[in-house]
Amino acid sequence: MKSALGVMLMLVSLQAVPAGWQESPALGALFDSAGVTGTFVLYDADVGGLVGHNEPRARTRFVPASTFKIPNSLIGLSVGAVASVDVVLPYGGQPQPYPAWERDMGLRDAIAISNVPIYQALARRIGLERMQVWVSKLGFGNEDIGTTVDRFWLDGPLAISAVEQTRFLARLARGDLPVSGEIQASVRDIVLLDAGDDWRLYGKTGWENAPDPGVGWWVGWVERDDRVYAFALNMAMQEGTDPGVRTELGRACLEALGVL
Repeated sequence: MKSALGVMLMLVSLQAVPAGWQESPALGALFDSAGVTGTFVLYDADVGGLVGHNEPRARTRFVPASTFKIPNSLIGLSVGAVASVDVVLPYGGQPQPYPAWERDMGLRDAIAISNVPIYQALARRIGLERMQVWVSKLGFGNEDIGTTVDRFWLDGPLAISAVEQTRFLARLARGDLPVSGEIQASVRDIVLLDAGDDWRLYGKTGWENAPDPGVGWWVGWVERDDRVYAFALNMAMQEGTDPGVRTELGRACLEALGVL
C-alpha cells in the first residue's frame, strides 16, 4: 500500500507530463517480471500527456475484440436497436464456448461476462450501414468494418491502437462523444468495475482469437480527484493463465503510476 504522500507525489508527477510520450522504466520492469510482450498507456485527459511502456506497440493497431462492446453499446442505444441496457436480447439458441453465454440477457449482464452472441445480435439489429456511419462518427480506430456486421471487431478489418483506445475512452468518461449524455452515462454505468473513497475504476477486457493465442486487451479509465486517466493494455496471449494477467498487470501499472 502506497503512502498518501507517495501517491500525491506520483499524481503531481503525472500532472506535469506534457503532451507527447513519456516511457516509464517502472512499467517496463513490470512487463519484464510478468514475462509478457505488450504495452500499457496512461492518458491524462486534462493535459494530453501519455505515459507508458513500449511506444511502438502502443501506436500499432490490433483487432479490438470485446473492447468493441463499449462502442457497440453506445451505437445500439443511439440508433434504438435497444431501448436500454436492460432490454433482453436473444443469444440465438446455439451451443456456446461458455455455458454462461447460453441465455438471453441485456447489455448490462452481457458486458459483464463478455457475452459475444448477445453483442452479435445487437450488431445485426443495428445493421451494416448504420454501424459504419456510427463507427466513423465515433472515430473508432481505422473506422473500417468491412462487410460482415457481426464479426468485424473479432476478425477485422476493424483495428485500433492502445493510444487510440485511451483517447476514445477519455471522451466517453468526460461525456464528450457525439452521443446523448444519457446514453454515455448508461454505458459508463455498465463498465464500472470498482470504486474507493476518492476513485472509480471502469474497464473492459478483450481477447482476439480466444481461446487460442492472440492479442489480449484491458482498457478503461480511472476517475480520481476530478481528473480522468484513461488507460489501455494489450499483450500477446499465449498461455491459459494469460486472461487473468491482463487485469493483474494492468492494475499493477495503474498502482505504479499512483492512479490506484
